[in-house]
Amino acid sequence: MQLTNRSRVVSNKKQSFAEKAYFPAIIKGMMITMSHLLKKPATIQYPEQVRPMAPVYRGQHILKRDENGAERCTACGLCAVACPAEAITMESAERKKGEENLYREEKYATIYEINMLRCIFCGLCEEACPKEAIFLTDKTVPSEFERGDFVYGKDKLTETLDNTRKVDVSKRQTEEVKEFKKIPGPKHNTLFDKKSLDHKH
Repeated sequence: MQLTNRSRVVSNKKQSFAEKAYFPAIIKGMMITMSHLLKKPATIQYPEQVRPMAPVYRGQHILKRDENGAERCTACGLCAVACPAEAITMESAERKKGEENLYREEKYATIYEINMLRCIFCGLCEEACPKEAIFLTDKTVPSEFERGDFVYGKDKLTETLDNTRKVDVSKRQTEEVKEFKKIPGPKHNTLFDKKSLDHKH
């Protein structure tokens, strides 16, 4: 009784001495190996050589400062809520008098941590942030020996005041955001001005 029309007849051909010794298969494999010796290698000598990254590559995070060097983050928690891996934790505090040049808003993050082992680098934290405080850069997260070293705090995430950790994120900003930043009315676009603050007091 035939159950299907896809049956095949299996031949019981006896192998020759060369086939039993795998000579044809070995020669064929060596020919493939020799052909690859004449081709350009696909690997690079990392870290001496680095492949170019796409402008929108999502790598290590950075907490941005504004043009005056004040921290943009207000610890609103939207990035932590948007994170599907629950990799972001933070604690907030109120800005004290005289710290206007350090923190842009009245509330700031005293503790801001990202667990790089849990992060999936989806970029949802970047999209959820209303202050343009967090961005994903083109840098890869370096390897570590201890799990605790993968929990990045503000010391590793915050942009420095000098040029040692300045990152250009203009390629990751949409045209709508760039146009919105030109509007003088919203407080999002207001920078700290010590002269105006002294005038009010």
